[in-house]
Amino acid sequence: MRGWLFALAMMVAAPAQAAQPWMILPPTPTLPRADVSGTAPVNGIRIWYAEFGKGPPVLLVHGGLANADYWGLQVRALSARYRVIVMDSRGHGRSTRDAAPFGYDLMASDVIGLLDYLKISKVALVGWSDGAIIGLDIAMHHPERLSKLFAFAANYDPSGVSDIAHSPVFTAYIARAGREYARLSPTPKDYARFVAAITAMWNSQPRWIRADFQRISVPTWIVDADHDEAINQDQPVAMAKWAPGAGLLIEPDVSHFAFLQDPVQFNRDVLHFLERR
Repeated sequence: MRGWLFALAMMVAAPAQAAQPWMILPPTPTLPRADVSGTAPVNGIRIWYAEFGKGPPVLLVHGGLANADYWGLQVRALSARYRVIVMDSRGHGRSTRDAAPFGYDLMASDVIGLLDYLKISKVALVGWSDGAIIGLDIAMHHPERLSKLFAFAANYDPSGVSDIAHSPVFTAYIARAGREYARLSPTPKDYARFVAAITAMWNSQPRWIRADFQRISVPTWIVDADHDEAINQDQPVAMAKWAPGAGLLIEPDVSHFAFLQDPVQFNRDVLHFLERR
């Protein structure tokens, strides 16, 4: 009896086990004070952008439903060595959109248009989710505009995306993105239609095959997380195998939001990639 009471007391006294990093959605960071910011007229819309630091240019492209603020921790880590540019993709954050359906080719064209506006001939691109897909699209069709590509959490076909409906982290993210949209967007009450339009793109794009990846000639890392809620594990493995010379990196103990959940690990990997010759 005494031993049982002792065991019970120890169970009561033990602190509750902390949630694993991949089960948590940390707060959205803030961006530091920009050296330059504004909106660029691109493809009939206006793309919001901001720049930080000096050095070789690096463009950070966020994921679907998000905005450039999500890169706040990466901007702080990179801007001491690089000219870091962030942007809000069309219809996201502070950028506008028109009636054209969302599509990765179009959004890649927006990136090219922003680079032209900023008079940047070639840039290293770090993309998350939709941003990674946009980066891959550019690598396939406009390789002369990229010096390197760090593509985190991309898929090559809609069948490679898991059902996120039962993911508490994604549920929290979609709700948070709605609040941020209402605060930042030029059309703050249009979130439901915006989500529907983005979802239509996710359900139909991209549809790439091996031959598409064999066109990639820029130094590329295909990166994902070992607990990614959205991307099936076969996707990064196949893409890294198909793209000539591409590296494959699976970050441990993180999910689709690795850059928030373990920014030290994510930033170290990005810096290592950027500094490789």
